Amino acid sequence: MTNILKNWLERHQHPASQALHAIGIPLLVFGLLLGAWQLYNLQWDLWWRPFCLILISYVLQGIGHRIEGNDMGELILIKKMLGKPYIAIAPKNQA
Repeated sequence: MTNILKNWLERHQHPASQALHAIGIPLLVFGLLLGAWQLYNLQWDLWWRPFCLILISYVLQGIGHRIEGNDMGELILIKKMLGKPYIAIAPKNQA
């Protein structure tokens, strides 16, 4: 098992969080691909479709991280850049 997968599994232990991520991650990928396809085809008037998919994806994943008690990966990166404290792994899940 790779370190990336081990890290992900350590940060996502709760079954509800895993289920929310199982829905949210594919929605994010699809939203990004749809957005790229629409930009390529100059469909500016349909901007709301990929936006909504990406927004729903992040809401679902955010709920999952709330359940876990840790910060989302993107939020961790932002907090690191700003020198702010963050929770990578919830204290209850630390060995």
